[in-house]
Amino acid sequence: MAFESLTDKLQNVFKKLRGKGRLTEKDVREAMREVRLALLEADVNFKIVKDFCNTVVEKAVGGSVLEGLNPGQQVIKIVNDELVNLLGSTQSKLTFASKPPTIYMMAGLNGAGKTTATGKLGAQLRKQGHRPLLVACDVYRPAAIKQLQVLGGGYNLPVYSLEGSKSPLEIAKASLKHAKDESYDVIILDTAGRFHVNEELMNELKEMKAEIRPQEILLVVDAMTGQDAVTVAEAFNAALGVDGIIISKLDSDTRGGAALSVRAVTGKPVKYVGMGEKIEDLEPFYPDRMAQRILGMGDVMSLIEKAQQAFDEKEAAELEKKMRTNEMNLEDFLGQLKQIKKMGPLKNILGMLPGMGQMKLDDAEVDEGALRHIEALICSMTPQERRNPNILSASRKRRIAAGSGSTVPELNRLLKQFEDMKRMVKGMMGPGKGKKGMGLPFMR
Repeated sequence: MAFESLTDKLQNVFKKLRGKGRLTEKDVREAMREVRLALLEADVNFKIVKDFCNTVVEKAVGGSVLEGLNPGQQVIKIVNDELVNLLGSTQSKLTFASKPPTIYMMAGLNGAGKTTATGKLGAQLRKQGHRPLLVACDVYRPAAIKQLQVLGGGYNLPVYSLEGSKSPLEIAKASLKHAKDESYDVIILDTAGRFHVNEELMNELKEMKAEIRPQEILLVVDAMTGQDAVTVAEAFNAALGVDGIIISKLDSDTRGGAALSVRAVTGKPVKYVGMGEKIEDLEPFYPDRMAQRILGMGDVMSLIEKAQQAFDEKEAAELEKKMRTNEMNLEDFLGQLKQIKKMGPLKNILGMLPGMGQMKLDDAEVDEGALRHIEALICSMTPQERRNPNILSASRKRRIAAGSGSTVPELNRLLKQFEDMKRMVKGMMGPGKGKKGMGLPFMR
């Protein structure tokens, strides 16, 4: 999970601060020394780390923080505020041309994830009511055009390519005419990956920028490359003047240094971060929310937005009514599991909850496979059995277990956990309190 190691280290530092009734200047400086080491280990740029820590110490020691009633919390607030400033203060949205079509040009190294980001961005813009056209301008990488066509087909997006053309500029110009003829209001140019030291290929992008005049040049950098991502961003920005950055594969980078460094070094805003394989996992970048995630404070707003996208409002209202009357059955539960899966990996979802940063999710044993196992068990039941598990005889249980590749004891455990969960929900919704210690079937 992104920033996992950094979050753990910062949580330990803050725990020490909270444990002190009063703070001295020495306490603050020692805490920031640990923060400095944590940031450097997370592969954050050295100069950024130095400036960040000096600013926090100056504000904490120079003001009235140490004299306050809760100095530990105030120091943490200063760290949070400075992290937000470091990440860009406010969300930077895509801009649109006053006269369509709006052109976005994707750029970056080979393997950074440009083509995937192109498809996801197009799919998100279509959800917002636009008519995007994906354009295959990578004429160098084998199967690059095919990859974009497959992605476009999966997202139900049109892909433009020019058969036999070896000129990205020619393809881009032809796509502009095609977009106007077919009333597409957004064009996303998927250019070839290139090293910033390759002068010939960089000149190709410069020429395309001069001729096509894109509304924005979006640079895709791979979070997994750490400080190299920052070096690449600097070089592309110097050569092209990029307008925004997309950080891909952030969910796979437990350090997260690139996300913390790239904006501060280049001065260019991070507009999206890739947090998974699905369309919705290309997330708009909110500096304040990201700072809260890093500090282990959760990200409730992003969690709510994911839930709103995944859950059907009418079904949710009906389920709430059933839960209040204790009428929820396994068919309802199966429907909820399927909608939870739409929100992304469980570990990422739980990481957005406040307080989960203080609890090692690895220790909680979040079992992604358990969801699939539970789904297989319930799907092996007949509709009647799902609605009324009480009719499950020994022979029915053997049939269900065999049909799901499971065992009868595992089925019995699921049925017991489901009944325990219903009792807990009833207790929470009715008078009195639900029983403690009843975990969900996918957390052990």
